[in-house]
Amino acid sequence: MNNTKVTDATLVRDYLDGNENALGALINRHEHRIYSFIYSKVFNKDIAEDIFQDTFIKVIRTLKRGKYNEEGKFLPWVMRISHNLVIDHFRRNKRMPKFDNSGDFNIFSVLSDGSLNAEKQLIKDQIEQDVQELIKELPEDQLEVLTMRIYKDMSFKEISERTGVSINTALGRMRYALINLRKIIEKRNLILTN
Repeated sequence: MNNTKVTDATLVRDYLDGNENALGALINRHEHRIYSFIYSKVFNKDIAEDIFQDTFIKVIRTLKRGKYNEEGKFLPWVMRISHNLVIDHFRRNKRMPKFDNSGDFNIFSVLSDGSLNAEKQLIKDQIEQDVQELIKELPEDQLEVLTMRIYKDMSFKEISERTGVSINTALGRMRYALINLRKIIEKRNLILTN
């Protein structure tokens, strides 16, 4: 069988039907690209090999549990898994300080840091996605004020006018949004950096 003509989707199906060689073909097809991506982030051969192996262990487990959604995007899905494992590696090895819930910490300062190398950019992108998910858990009125203040860079006066509440109410909602965001981060034991 000529693996270059067989699609990833077909190989995934074949693997799920019991053909172990199909997984080998998938790994061989994408090995260089995935390994190169991982190595470009960690700059260590042994760590890159470990993360590469962990990536495919996770791929196998996900496939066997029937949790993979085939949309013709096998490689991007595997790259995302490896990306997340690289982030986990940095977190585990304390290259990212753990969130300490101090009043001085501002998650949004991470998102606006302009002096980022490749590693920090990768981490920033992940934090940005995490924060987008976290703020969805806030009550609607707090979410509205936080979004206007942080993402739309509106003043509290503008927020007050737009929402029809007093400036003090807008300030209070922002304060509670940040308090609640800290509680969510702490409850989930998330690791963030500034």
